[in-house]
Amino acid sequence: MGIFDRLSTVIKSNLNDLISSAENPEKMLNQIILDMRNQLAKAKQQVAAAIADEKRLKDQADAEFKLADDWEKRAILAVQEGRDDLATQALMRGQEHLEHGQQLASTWEAHRMETEKLKQSLRDLNDKIEEAKRKKNLLLARQRRAEAQARISQTMSGLSENSAFEAFARMEEKITSNERQLQAAQEIDEEFSGDRLAGEFKQLERSSGGASADLQLMQLKQRMGMLASGSPAPTRQLAAGATEAAPAAAAPAPAQLPAATAAPKSAEQKTAEADLIAEIEQLGQIHPRS
Repeated sequence: MGIFDRLSTVIKSNLNDLISSAENPEKMLNQIILDMRNQLAKAKQQVAAAIADEKRLKDQADAEFKLADDWEKRAILAVQEGRDDLATQALMRGQEHLEHGQQLASTWEAHRMETEKLKQSLRDLNDKIEEAKRKKNLLLARQRRAEAQARISQTMSGLSENSAFEAFARMEEKITSNERQLQAAQEIDEEFSGDRLAGEFKQLERSSGGASADLQLMQLKQRMGMLASGSPAPTRQLAAGATEAAPAAAAPAPAQLPAATAAPKSAEQKTAEADLIAEIEQLGQIHPRS
């Protein structure tokens, strides 16, 4: 292969690759449909011309047959008038028109068959164009679906390579860590540098728990008949390891204080409750109910 042949091959291959890359399926299909419509229009013109020729041949054949009939009538008239020479000439002329008409009729018949073939070809071409139009829409839909699938594949491959979901997970973990640090700082502030006024109110609520217990004890004694209504009664304070304490005068029942806010019990409170329950059970064994 010579250098010019190789150069020609390289140029052709590059041009073909450039043309192939520049082809747009939608535009190509539209252009093909347009070309087919132009061919259909030209075919219609050709078929129309063929039909016109067919009609012209049919008219010429009919005219020749009509002339043959006219000359036959003239021959009959000449025979009736006793002019055999004119009758002979009329018959000869009529025979010429008859033969010419038969030739035209034969040509017309052949032309008519060809015209019918052209009509059928035109119908087939029209059907193919309509089918191509319907198929074009289907092909374009398939092309768009393929392009969308390609874009989705590219996006998914980009996500898997760049690990965008891992970046989301890292950001979520970072935000959660920031929230934990903020909560820890708030707990430290409340524990070591809280509002003094709020702390005093909490202390007051804890101290009001004892007064509430004394009030409940007095009400219980009144229901049991051990204490007259409205009269003061001595109270006993029970502690771990002690059986009795010095009697003290009970004050009149004050107005009911608001209930203290429930707080979690410490280990010391739980131990004191256990000791109190044990001491009450011992009292029940010493003084059984009648």
